[in-house]
Amino acid sequence: MAVQSLLSYALTVPDLEAGRRFYASFGLLPAERDNALAFRCEGRAQDQVFLVEGRRKRLNHLRFGTDERGLADIRAKMKERGLAEIDAPQNAFGDGLWLRDPNGNAINVRLDQPRPWRSGNPVTMNVPGHYGRRGRGCPPGHQVRPHRLGHVLLHTPELDGTIAFYTGVLGMRLSDRVPGIIAFMHLAVGGDHHVVALLKDQRPGFHHASFEVGSVDEIGLGAQAVLGTGYKNGWGLGRHVIGSNFFHYLRDPWNSLAEYFCDIDQIPGDGSWKAEDQPAEDALYRWGPPVPADFGRNFEMAD
Repeated sequence: MAVQSLLSYALTVPDLEAGRRFYASFGLLPAERDNALAFRCEGRAQDQVFLVEGRRKRLNHLRFGTDERGLADIRAKMKERGLAEIDAPQNAFGDGLWLRDPNGNAINVRLDQPRPWRSGNPVTMNVPGHYGRRGRGCPPGHQVRPHRLGHVLLHTPELDGTIAFYTGVLGMRLSDRVPGIIAFMHLAVGGDHHVVALLKDQRPGFHHASFEVGSVDEIGLGAQAVLGTGYKNGWGLGRHVIGSNFFHYLRDPWNSLAEYFCDIDQIPGDGSWKAEDQPAEDALYRWGPPVPADFGRNFEMAD
């Protein structure tokens, strides 16, 4: 069954303190980890983001979890395709199996499982004919704390080849795609509609990471707080078609995006989900403000 969870991502950035300030304003909790800056979601005993210092911002690696059988499956698939193991990009990240995807991104697969995350409170909405909530429904302002990392979106010049790598080597499954534009993949064990998405571009790059919060209210409150700290808006509030989740994106100091999301489609782990080709007009959203001209732009500099 290969990879069973997306555990974390790591970015190389030119200014660790700028990264600390941004992710702290976003609601993550920082800690020092062997010459890296790590971030966790409140109530979850697992690092979700790592920052290491370097000349320019780029994806350092993605980390996935699996079991002994999954690790053996990936090694067998690597051997079939002539893919070599590589060294970890930093000593702090040395455990597990390391390889590269077709875009040169470092991928770490290790014997690890996702730790539990805190549950959210049930959301009750009053709608015509169904008025179950009594009293005040709008929560007071508070600092929004994401519950977990949900997914990442990467730029790729090799869309079909990269889909083939994540499905054929790492054992993920295609959820939906807009041919020639974007693809969404889920874990074979089921769960979120996508944990890795791929956006066609002239060169590789890291577009965004997305974190689950408890409600649409928390998306709005979180975005309001980040914007109030002085960071740039990305796009939102809106609702996607593919995945169905509500969203709001905020720009980090290097023009990547961090997304708050809630209410994403769930895929069963029995293989019954059928991937579909979606029309281009549904690639981005069902409703929301106009898409900014730079939303899909790859801001990473070419080597």
